[in-house]
Amino acid sequence: QVQLVESGGGLVQAGGSLRLSCAASGRTFSRYTMGWFRQAPGKEREFVMAITWSGDRKYYADSVKGRFTISRDNAKDTVFLQMNSLKPEDTAVYFCAITNTVGIPTTAGRYDYWGQGTQVTVSS
Repeated sequence: QVQLVESGGGLVQAGGSLRLSCAASGRTFSRYTMGWFRQAPGKEREFVMAITWSGDRKYYADSVKGRFTISRDNAKDTVFLQMNSLKPEDTAVYFCAITNTVGIPTTAGRYDYWGQGTQVTVSS
């Protein structure tokens, strides 16, 4: 079994920054892509960004390009999400997930394991 635990969420003013972390443990895949999704109240879960095992490929949703950065530390099985210039519309529960699908899938159904989520609230 695989466990994913997110941390780093909280309340921040518009224009501020937060750094989310997601640590994986258990029987993870030998090579896996790690991704971040978010879900606002009343909305579907949406893709934010993801990074391949080697870190050589990253993919960002248009809504966060230039503001969010993804990175990973494979020695610690951890992925990070640096969020800058936050906007009220970034408010959501943020989930990390992993998949052994080749490449960078952007649909939630392609991911195999999920964390419990961490709340990010951006006030105006």
